[in-house]
Amino acid sequence: MTWDDLDAHLDRVPGTVSAYVGRLDAAPTWTRHPDAAHYAASTMKVAVLAALHRAAEAGTLDLDAPVPVVNEFDSAQSGAPRFSCAQTYDNDDAVWDRVGGTASLRWLAERMIVRSSNLATNLVIGHVGLPAVAEVWALAGARASVTGRGIEDFAARAAGITNTVTAADLAALLGAVSTGASTAGRLASPAACSAMLDVLLAQEHREDLAAGLPEGTRIAHKSGWVRGVRHGAGVVLPADAPPYLIAVCTTTDPADGTDDETEADACLLIAHVSAQVWAARHQL
Repeated sequence: MTWDDLDAHLDRVPGTVSAYVGRLDAAPTWTRHPDAAHYAASTMKVAVLAALHRAAEAGTLDLDAPVPVVNEFDSAQSGAPRFSCAQTYDNDDAVWDRVGGTASLRWLAERMIVRSSNLATNLVIGHVGLPAVAEVWALAGARASVTGRGIEDFAARAAGITNTVTAADLAALLGAVSTGASTAGRLASPAACSAMLDVLLAQEHREDLAAGLPEGTRIAHKSGWVRGVRHGAGVVLPADAPPYLIAVCTTTDPADGTDDETEADACLLIAHVSAQVWAARHQL
């Protein structure tokens, strides 16, 4: 396979497929529409995770202190009523089991990543604030990604407030976390970055990027999906080659099949790209 071959394969896919592949702290080896904007889906949760750890380092939040688990949040749209999440749209009943009780921010952040809980995400955003998430994107060197609202904030969505990412920005964010785990960086201390990597390594949704890797390969990653959208971004840690960044964002028209068929096709596509990059890992 050559990168031109992979581009030619992706040219036949309807919609927009963006990608970024490269070593840490190096120019990318291969990109495809890296600055194209996509709806973020759950990939924005990595920026929320980083904002939480930065707040803990600054001493403004205690990761292990219990906080109320509620299902009512302020809208990002000024004057709009508070909004709630729907459990049927979530991926983690464990967080919902605690509604009316308490949980630590550390536990909520873990559920936000490893199970992609929307309720946990909105709870964490409620404590760190959207400006802190925006600061994370800026510190990581992102150029176009925006986290403008919480999940299921429909009043904000109707007002045009949204969450967007690019493949290049997701790679920049994950690169900042990864390199920060070994040397002090702009994003957070090595200890905080290492803790974030541990959470990303524990990811349980493995249908896309991870599915293209040999069993047991370590990958610190986050997926995101809604109807017509599927993204995967991560840091792959081969035992026989240096770590590398991979981000693949897909936005397609789901009109040609059922939602399940469209999502399955997108997962297979991302897994295919991941497998091709893995095969070229020594040449990156």
